[in-house]
Amino acid sequence: MAGREEIRAAGQAEPISHYTDAVRVGDLLFVSGCVPVDADGRLVGGDDVVAQARQTFENVAAVLEAGGSSFADVAKVTVFLTDVDDRPKINPIRQEFFGESRPASTLVEVGRLAVPGAKIEVEAVAVVRR
Repeated sequence: MAGREEIRAAGQAEPISHYTDAVRVGDLLFVSGCVPVDADGRLVGGDDVVAQARQTFENVAAVLEAGGSSFADVAKVTVFLTDVDDRPKINPIRQEFFGESRPASTLVEVGRLAVPGAKIEVEAVAVVRR
C-alpha cells in the first residue's frame, strides 16, 4: 500500500504480538496502545497508577517523536484503565504531557491489559508535522 510506513521507536520494548509501535499513513500517525513498561518489557511503577501513567505517556511521547509528531499534534487519544476511579489520579500526568492541547478523547475501563499488573494503556492518532 503506497504511503504506509511502519514505525519502531528506539528504546521501546519489542511488541508482544504481531504489531508495530505506530503506522504512518499520509499525514496521520496511528500509535499502538502503549503500556507502562521499560525497554526490556518490564512493568514500571509497580502498583502505583501515577507512576505507571508517567511511564506510559513517556512511551507514547517516544513513539510520537519517532513518527514525526508530538502531543500537540494528537487529534484523538484513547485511555484504557483497569479502574476508572483512577482517572483523577492520572489526569495531572496527562495534562503535563499534553500541555495546552486538548485532543478528542475516550476513556474505557477494562478488566485487564495484556501486560500483567498494568493499570493503564494509551493509544493515539496524530497529525504528522514533518
